[in-house]
Amino acid sequence: MTTVDEVQRRGAFSSRKVFILAAIGSAVGLGNIWRFPYVAYENGGGAFLIPYLVALLTAGIPFLLMDYAIGHKHRGSAPLSFARLRRGTEFLGWWQVGICFLIAVYYAAVIAWALRYTVFSVDEAWGDDPEGFLFGEFLQAGDPGISSDVVAGVLLPLALVWLAVLVVMALGVEKGIGRLSLFFIPVLVVAFGALVVRAVTLDGAVVGLDAFFSPSWDALTEPGVWAAAFGQIFFSLSIGFGIMITYASYVDRRSDMPGAGLVVGFANSGFELLAGIGVFAALGFMAQAQGVAVDQVATEGLGLAFVVFPALISEAPAGALIGVLFFGSLVIAGLTSLISVIEVVISAVRDKFEMSRIAASMAVGVPATVISLALFSTTSGVYVLDIVDHFINRYGILLVAVVSMLVVAWVLRELPGLAAHLNRTGSLPLGRIWFALIAVVAPVALAYVLIDELFTDIEEPYGGYPDWMLGVLGWGSTAVVLLFGVLATLVRWRSETPLVEPYDVIEEEVR
Repeated sequence: MTTVDEVQRRGAFSSRKVFILAAIGSAVGLGNIWRFPYVAYENGGGAFLIPYLVALLTAGIPFLLMDYAIGHKHRGSAPLSFARLRRGTEFLGWWQVGICFLIAVYYAAVIAWALRYTVFSVDEAWGDDPEGFLFGEFLQAGDPGISSDVVAGVLLPLALVWLAVLVVMALGVEKGIGRLSLFFIPVLVVAFGALVVRAVTLDGAVVGLDAFFSPSWDALTEPGVWAAAFGQIFFSLSIGFGIMITYASYVDRRSDMPGAGLVVGFANSGFELLAGIGVFAALGFMAQAQGVAVDQVATEGLGLAFVVFPALISEAPAGALIGVLFFGSLVIAGLTSLISVIEVVISAVRDKFEMSRIAASMAVGVPATVISLALFSTTSGVYVLDIVDHFINRYGILLVAVVSMLVVAWVLRELPGLAAHLNRTGSLPLGRIWFALIAVVAPVALAYVLIDELFTDIEEPYGGYPDWMLGVLGWGSTAVVLLFGVLATLVRWRSETPLVEPYDVIEEEVR
C-alpha cells in the first residue's frame, strides 16, 4: 500500500483541473500549429475531418485512456508503472524514457528559434529573404554534416530555455508544472485566438479558408488519407511515450480519468482546427498578395513557421503584432510540451534511485542542457534536428506505441483490469468496444502508418542526406533508445520501492 509520505515525495496535482490543463499543455505543441493544417489540406481538405474524427474516437482517446489507466492505477513513472503492471515489461517504460530524453534535447532548440523570432518580428529582421536569413544569417547552416562551430544567436536563447525548464522542474509537480499550466494555457488560448481573429480579417483570408475547408470526397477512398489521420492524432495527443502515464500518476485516486481524457482529446483537436483556420487565413492573404494560388505558399514544419510566416508578416498590416502573437504562441506551446517530455525522464530517475526533486532535476536537466547546446547551437544543428526528429518520431514513438498496445492487450491481457480501475470513478464506462479498439484497431492502424513510413524511407533516403548521417543520427538514434530501454532494466529497484499490487493511495490523509 502506498503511504502518505510516498505521495508527498513524488508530488501530485492539486486538482483535476490542473491535471487537465497540464495534459492539454503537453498535447498542444508545435505540431498542432505547423503540422495539422498542412496535413489536412493535403489529405482532402474539409473531407479530412471525417477520418480525423474517426481516428480520434477509435485510436487517439482509447490509447490516451490506456496510458491514463496504467499511470493512475500503478502510481509511478513509466518504468515503475510498467514494472508494477508486470515485471518483465519494465523495458517498455525505459524505452519511452530514452525517447523522451532524445526529444527534449532537440525540441528545446526549436523553442529557442521561436523565442528569437518573437524578437525579430518587431523590426522584421529577416528583411526581404526570410529563407536566406533563416539558413544563412541566423542558423549559419552550411552543407549537411557535423560541425562544432557555435552560433551565438542560437546558444543564448537555447540556454535561456533550458534555464527556465530547470527552474520549473525543480519546483515540482504542483508548484512548477501545475502553476505553469494554469498560467500559460489560458495565455496561449488568448494569444492564438487573437492571432486567428487578426488573420481572418486580412484581405484574401476567405481564399485560404476555402482552400483549407473545401472537401475532396474522393480522398476518403485512399488508405493513405486514413493513415495520415491516425498518424496526426497519435502524434498530437502526446500518447505512447510515457507522458500521460507519468501525469496520470500524479492525479487523485477518485478523479474521473475517462472524462478528463475526453476533455483533453477534444481540446487538443479543437486547438488544431483553430490553428488550421488561422494558418490558412494567413496563407490566403499571402497568396493573394503575391498573385499565386494557395498551394504555392502552403507548407508545413520549419518552412511554414520560419520562412512563410516571416514573409507574411512583412506584407501584412500590423505584421509585427501577428509575428509576436504567432511566435509567442509557438514558445508557449513548445515550452509546456517540453516540460511534459522532460518530466517523464525526471520522474523515472526519481523512482529508480529515490532521489529528491531538485537532485533528479539537475541529474537529468544538466546533461540534457549540455547535449542540447553542444548539438543544436552549432552550424549543423538544423540538419541533426531534422534527421533525429524524423526517425525518433516514426521508429521510436510509433514502434513503442504499437508494441506496448500489443503487449498489454495480448501478452498480459490486462485490459479488463485497467478498464475496471477507470470504471470505478469514470463517467465513461469502458468495456468490450474499448478492448477491441486497443487490441485491434489502434495497433493495426499505427502499424500501417509505421510500415508505410519504413518503405518510404527505404525507397528514398530521407531528405537527401548522406547515408552516413541517416545511419548514425537516424537509425542509430532509434537503436540507442531501444538498447537503453533494455539495459536500464538491469539496474535493480531499491528495496524501499514496492513493485507489487494492490497499490492504493490514502487520499484523505494526504489532504
